[in-house]
Amino acid sequence: MTNDPIRRSQELMRAELPKKFYSEATIAAEDGGFAVKLDGRPVKTPSRKPLILPTEAAAEHVRAEWQAQEKVIDPAKMPMTRLANTIIDGVAVNAGAVFEEIVSYAGNDMLFYRAESPEELVARQAERWGPVLDWMAEEYGARFVLVEGVMFAEQPAESLQAFRRELEHHRAPFELGALHVMTTLTGSALVTLALARGRLTLNEAWALGNLEEDWTIELWGHDEEAARRRAKRFEDMQAAHDLFVALG
Repeated sequence: MTNDPIRRSQELMRAELPKKFYSEATIAAEDGGFAVKLDGRPVKTPSRKPLILPTEAAAEHVRAEWQAQEKVIDPAKMPMTRLANTIIDGVAVNAGAVFEEIVSYAGNDMLFYRAESPEELVARQAERWGPVLDWMAEEYGARFVLVEGVMFAEQPAESLQAFRRELEHHRAPFELGALHVMTTLTGSALVTLALARGRLTLNEAWALGNLEEDWTIELWGHDEEAARRRAKRFEDMQAAHDLFVALG
């Protein structure tokens, strides 16, 4: 037995994970969607609802996570399954509130708030965030007010209405849930919309959302614990993006 309390705690956590009890994860068409099954038995969400996804491609992502489990079932290694559970148990019954929260992000978007200094950071924000705002203006006629610092700025109602009209295309719970995750992880509803429309790649959107953090890393260096947390956030971002694409 180890005398290292941290390692011992990690071992106990692993020991508490449920053992894998199935041989094969499969997909079956069911109730207008695609259910994930373990040796033919349906998988349930934490709220005991069937784990059914809208498209076969989306269900395949979840199936693959279940199939990849080895001796135990580790939810930490199943970001797509966690997201699907959250959408089925939470977003589906609160879709209106989730929709409005994304709109709220657009009204107070990270891209609007610019650093006052140093000059290099100010220039980087303008260079890299500016094209998303230019795209919103050109594509949707949505123009926004930029401010230095963190003081709240009221945005034009017609610009927020333009964003709302675009988001209306994604009222379905799974699309809405994926967009919500990407919005909260990047801090920008506008970056997320640009990603959803194919204007940005996943890595480009992630870089825009972490522009200020990357600036700080360049100045002060790399922190291992922060890097691990960021890697976990990106894992969730990747899952949300993959799910959104699989719904198309």
